[in-house]
Amino acid sequence: MNLNDKLCKSAKPKDKPYKLSDGGGLYLEVTPKGSKLWRVKYRFLNNEKKLCIGEYPVITLAEARNHRDEAKKLLANGHDPSAVKQEIKQERIQEAGNTFEAIAREWHEHKKHEWSEVNAKTVIDRLERDVFPEIGKYPSL
Repeated sequence: MNLNDKLCKSAKPKDKPYKLSDGGGLYLEVTPKGSKLWRVKYRFLNNEKKLCIGEYPVITLAEARNHRDEAKKLLANGHDPSAVKQEIKQERIQEAGNTFEAIAREWHEHKKHEWSEVNAKTVIDRLERDVFPEIGKYPSL
């Protein structure tokens, strides 16, 4: 049975979590508190696994189906979708720590011992006021 948006919206919480299946391993899990979570069930190296896609309605039915199809392509190419998702998450975490602002603050911390206290404060104040708001969030090259 394929889901539609009306069925997803009207799903009510019960005493225990339950699933509304869409096919191809995709289902909507409805929790007792009323949360609705998209998940894909699949097998990789003879182990049953679940991939969490996101919460409904933030992730629409169409988007959930696209995620399921991407996961199936990864499986067809011999990759575990959960492992790929974790790798991407780790790369994003590392990139977040590798921003211009993070590196500039590290540089400032390293150099401030060579400067007067007034100069060190002036440098960081100018960076915070003029530079970080414009380019601080960008990853360093």
